[in-house]
Amino acid sequence: MSIWIAIGVTALGCYAVKLVGLMVPAGVLERPLVRHLAALLPVALLAALTAQQTFSDGRVLVLDARAAGVAAAAVALILRAPFLLVVGAAVVVTAGVRALGG
Repeated sequence: MSIWIAIGVTALGCYAVKLVGLMVPAGVLERPLVRHLAALLPVALLAALTAQQTFSDGRVLVLDARAAGVAAAAVALILRAPFLLVVGAAVVVTAGVRALGG
């Protein structure tokens, strides 16, 4: 039963956040700082999610094959490789490290 309560509270919270967002005056949304922050927020959230999924296992910091894959992807990005090559490099390096016992 407590799970359904948590789901209900979460749904109400999401609705409240949406409602507050609709009440923000248009003048506030047109400010350059707000526009700039709104453009950067998805990138920051995705980077935080990637870091959390790559370098943690519950509450412990972990450096394993996933970190090697991210490093390979970073190198491919620095070399301006196409997106599919970046993903492929990350997959191959991660699989290679895991195959070697990492």
